[in-house]
Amino acid sequence: MPHGHVAAVLGTLKKLGLHKLIASRHCRERDLVVAMIVERVIDPCSKFSTSRTLRSETSTNTLGEILAVGDTDEDDLYDAMDWLVKRQEKIEQGLAKKHLGEGSMILYDLTSTYFEGRTCPLAKFGHSRDGKRGKLQIVFGLLCSREGIPVGVEVFEGNTSDPKTLASQIKKIRELFGIKRVVLVGDRGMITRTRIDDDIRDVDGMDYITALRFSQIGKLVDEGSLQMSLFDKRDLVEIESPEYPGERLIACRNPLLADERARKREELLEATEKELDKIVAATYREKRALSGADKIGLRVGKVPGKFKVGKHFITKITDESFDYERDMERIAREASLDGIYIIRTTVGKKEMSGEEVVRSYKSLSNVERAFRSLKTVDMKVRPIHHRKPNRVRAHVFLCMLAYYVEWHMRKALAPILFDDDDPERGEQLRSSIVAPAQRSTKARRKARAKRTDDGYPVMSFQSLLKNLSTITKNTHQPKMVELPVFDKIKIPTPLQQHALDLLTVRL
Repeated sequence: MPHGHVAAVLGTLKKLGLHKLIASRHCRERDLVVAMIVERVIDPCSKFSTSRTLRSETSTNTLGEILAVGDTDEDDLYDAMDWLVKRQEKIEQGLAKKHLGEGSMILYDLTSTYFEGRTCPLAKFGHSRDGKRGKLQIVFGLLCSREGIPVGVEVFEGNTSDPKTLASQIKKIRELFGIKRVVLVGDRGMITRTRIDDDIRDVDGMDYITALRFSQIGKLVDEGSLQMSLFDKRDLVEIESPEYPGERLIACRNPLLADERARKREELLEATEKELDKIVAATYREKRALSGADKIGLRVGKVPGKFKVGKHFITKITDESFDYERDMERIAREASLDGIYIIRTTVGKKEMSGEEVVRSYKSLSNVERAFRSLKTVDMKVRPIHHRKPNRVRAHVFLCMLAYYVEWHMRKALAPILFDDDDPERGEQLRSSIVAPAQRSTKARRKARAKRTDDGYPVMSFQSLLKNLSTITKNTHQPKMVELPVFDKIKIPTPLQQHALDLLTVRL
């Protein structure tokens, strides 16, 4: 039976003490939850398929045997999920105690995923970040440490906007985690001016790092607080504005980002013009020409949402014709701010320099990486089929716990993965914190040669798990029937043994 990947994941989970955070005492529910977490890392699938993997008569690995849950069916797993969701707060408390403390920086971001079915009260129509139009969805927010270690997750109804989730997370940090001094990092769509005024400003010990919206940056330029000449010799400057009392504003300009935005804008403008040209042609065709201001307007109204640059066009609609042109003044104004972003924070200069503030805001990429892993690459949280709200919450929480295990495995296995195992050296190669991140020389050499400096082949995380699965546990029946049946584990290859040594787990 395939065994090595089970030993690696289960061994890491136990080394982290996650099983004891789930429940301090051994019980069947804990074993089933642990089994679902391990299986989610190894081969994410439905609870029915998971039960088949665990059952002794249909097992595909040694997980069910090791945890003694070989008689499991899907109803047992659903019961274990119901048991788990009642313990979520206590488990999150334990994770926060391990990875956070007073004065910690906490990253928070939100995402959505689509839902299959129509009977769950959490499933609503809303903005789909998956691009699944016409699908119900749920929304969930993830709290992470500065390094990207997940410590808490909460599920919201599918039509919940980002800022409306902030108050509950602040309450969780202060009351559930017991942390009174914290720096909360969120994007500009999350920590808005209204949320700052209503949920953060009057909370003692609560600082924040976020960014300004494009329209807010434009106002700073108009009032003279931000002048383009400031970037002649530097790409990062601190400015002040009476609009933001008690806050530091760190303005950054990235030329590469400016070039990319200019290129993308031109492509979107050209794509929009192609759609508008079709409407113009329709008004001139000989047969059944498009006419009537209302009909033409209806066709034109569908175009802006397609590429989201409709604001850059001036249109003229009559009963018999349609014409348009680019709004060059508006385009030029937007182009003048290409590559510029402004970070706003209440953290003082003594506690954090401008460069450190920008670096902290950019660490939100760690949450985005977690979402990619949860939704597409590894955990495959979507699509969701559960109909009961608590089952949906338990499913998302299980995926978060699985990512918690994977995060630590990736960190330990980084030397033989394509991941950069020397990020500090990469930071040293950066010309400034505003410049794009750089991979270390070691990581580039590893990616180029497809081998480590020690000669081991470099693999992706999932490929390495598949490779470890070839370490089998074999049951032997001697020819002499009076001798007992015995098990023997296949000897690992040098790469497999190296991976196990990096994880510090044993077969």
